[in-house]
Amino acid sequence: MHIQTLNVGPLQACCYLLAADGAAEAIVVDPGGDAHCIIEQLRYRTLALRHIVLTHGHIDHIEAVAELKQAFPEAAVCIHEADAHMLRDEGAALASLIGIPFEPCEPGRLLSDGDTLGLGTETLEVVHTPGHTPGGISLLVRHEGGPAVVFSGDTLFAGGIGRADFPGGRYQQLIESIRTRLFALPDDTLVYPGHGEPTTIGEERRTNPFLLSA
Repeated sequence: MHIQTLNVGPLQACCYLLAADGAAEAIVVDPGGDAHCIIEQLRYRTLALRHIVLTHGHIDHIEAVAELKQAFPEAAVCIHEADAHMLRDEGAALASLIGIPFEPCEPGRLLSDGDTLGLGTETLEVVHTPGHTPGGISLLVRHEGGPAVVFSGDTLFAGGIGRADFPGGRYQQLIESIRTRLFALPDDTLVYPGHGEPTTIGEERRTNPFLLSA
């Protein structure tokens, strides 16, 4: 699986373009803005977009969904069932608060913990990690003989954690999600967060100040 990171939108969220090895298909994780850049990359690489997967429903992670879906109508918009209303509700998505344009759209698939998404020979596993939002998820890709990869959305960052002071956020739930779901993964697991640089589970376990003091 090839991972391309695009920093999109005014908050520079990390949008991940996942391309299958040996197959011309892709998944886009968190298209939070700059739809034209995402579409351009997909078309330049002649990739068929299979899924648009959202780690949660805040506007800086969903702003480009409607335009991306229009360009690739075969792609399924996937979001956890507890955050699905954010795709239709400007207030719940924090669009008016942040000042980012909002275009509603409908989910094509409602996700739950343990669900899987296929990409070529790879499998992405849905790990429910609430706390930043009720329907926050991480996406886990296990590799036999190599380190796993987890896309953590706004749950876990390099040296930080997601905010829990927005509607639906719960700080202790967020900490519990990280400790019981993400920190259960091996230390060499690569973490691709919703903002900022990649890290590893081991690095965050050893040094993240929010988890050391929690």
